[in-house]
Amino acid sequence: NANLPAFVTICPTLAHGGINNWNSAFLPAAYAGTPLGNASVTSDKAQVKYIANSRVPREIQRLQLDRLQSVNRGHLDSAGADASLEARISSFELAFRMQSELPRVEDLSGESVATQKLYGLDNAVNANFGRMCLMARRFAEAGVRFIQVTHSDSNVQWDQHSDLKNGHEKNAREVDLPIAGLLTDLKARGLLEDTLVWWGGEFGRTPVVEGSNGRDHNPEGFTMWLAGGGVKAGTRYGSTDDYGYYAAENKVHIHDLHATILHLLGLDHERLTYRYAGRDFRLTDVEGNLVDGILA
Repeated sequence: NANLPAFVTICPTLAHGGINNWNSAFLPAAYAGTPLGNASVTSDKAQVKYIANSRVPREIQRLQLDRLQSVNRGHLDSAGADASLEARISSFELAFRMQSELPRVEDLSGESVATQKLYGLDNAVNANFGRMCLMARRFAEAGVRFIQVTHSDSNVQWDQHSDLKNGHEKNAREVDLPIAGLLTDLKARGLLEDTLVWWGGEFGRTPVVEGSNGRDHNPEGFTMWLAGGGVKAGTRYGSTDDYGYYAAENKVHIHDLHATILHLLGLDHERLTYRYAGRDFRLTDVEGNLVDGILA
């Protein structure tokens, strides 16, 4: 959909990496995510900043943009290629087109009562995250290729160094029903087989207690799950040691997961490169193996 970004991130966190969680790294800026709100606001108030300009009619905006783009194009012709300026030109045009398309996708009022209940919009526990998941489905239907949804709470986060039981129970209650609703809805609409859903975080928690009632970070062995989009349903792949601390069987490095996701998108991670800082980089660097055991 040329009238929407290819990558949308819904209510992303501004902490723990901030914009690095959705920017384009060494790829051109055009591949960065477009944030819809942030984790500090509820999803019913989330919107792309400055998407509307009520003081200037649309036709005047078009004239202003045409003149600005003419100047920018003239600069490119005389100065040569400039990836950042080209990305800016593209962003200006996209922002103009989004003014009419984005409000339609964000408007959930046309969804049936049954659909809204499926995502938990009828109860206070699930409504905030449920609204994000429902918007994600609508963005997918509208042709957005990548949608990132973040569950984050400024008071009770997943990074539970203390009071883990209460914190994780609260967070799990908030996300469980909306996630089930999203998968159910995607399948009912025939979208799940063409949509890859990936749930995860940066790391797991240690199997031993930290302090009196928390857990520390554990990057050595943890769980992510995938659904739809070419992965085998109802499959468990890999296991930890008896203590739940280290990955022991069928270990999957994050590069392996990235390689597999790229494969499901139709891309060979060993052939996909981008020249940066004088050499060709792969998105999986010099590592990564396809995890055949999870492919349908």
